[in-house]
Amino acid sequence: MKTRILTAAIALPILIAAIILPLWWREAVWVFVAIAGLALAAGLFEFYSLTKKLELKADAGIGYLGAAVLFTAFALDAPAKAPDLVLMAVVVFLIVLLITQTFRFTKDFSKMLTGVGVTALGVLYVAFLGGFLVATRVGFENTPGLSTHLLAYFFLVIFASDIGAYFSGRFLGKHKLAPAISPGKTVEGLIGGLIAGAGAAALATWWFFPTLPYQFSIPLAIVLAAVGVLGDLTESAMKRGSGSKDAASILPGHGGFLDRLDSLLFGAPILYYFARFYF
Repeated sequence: MKTRILTAAIALPILIAAIILPLWWREAVWVFVAIAGLALAAGLFEFYSLTKKLELKADAGIGYLGAAVLFTAFALDAPAKAPDLVLMAVVVFLIVLLITQTFRFTKDFSKMLTGVGVTALGVLYVAFLGGFLVATRVGFENTPGLSTHLLAYFFLVIFASDIGAYFSGRFLGKHKLAPAISPGKTVEGLIGGLIAGAGAAALATWWFFPTLPYQFSIPLAIVLAAVGVLGDLTESAMKRGSGSKDAASILPGHGGFLDRLDSLLFGAPILYYFARFYF
């Protein structure tokens, strides 16, 4: 517990600074982009490490290349400015992947389908979904402060939901939520997490985000908190399938980067497209 708190005490100020610095220094948006790039790269590495334990033959080199192309597109806010560019990047990646794997598995084609599948899944799961956080950072700068407020709202809701779920599950949890996937999660923890996320959203609206009124901020927070739990369960199922407790041990007390990203990845595109249509 102490190790977990110490790691958070070091990481959180860095994340908070990366989110709010652009309010005073516009070029600081790239600090968050750089941090996101490192986190997503580490998460993709951890994903491929999980598949390696099952001997699924992912082609990490092609995966990193595809992830880099997608990340660049998101950093240029391609989803809004050039959506065809994102689609083209995915198409080119899949074509290149299939061609390279055709020649890679000439000695044993029985591994080709799983190799192609896990390579593509890693890129789409980590780099594609996670890329929407980068697009949120760079995509709303025409309205001063909007990107910062969106990200601050998002992380506040997700972190509050995680904390609420942890403590309500620990002290009140009696009914298992999905014991076959994650024995520690409870229905009471889920409810506590949703309530905490909604409370954080109300706080955000009152504190720094009045342009996102309560009738939108609270329902959005509940959706984000719910999909965050589903993202956590999804990653837990992957770890269970590979026989791993954590994706890695890079972050003391927290596991790996993928263990921290799991509740963010599903919510990132929801936040981005909500903001794109609402604002």
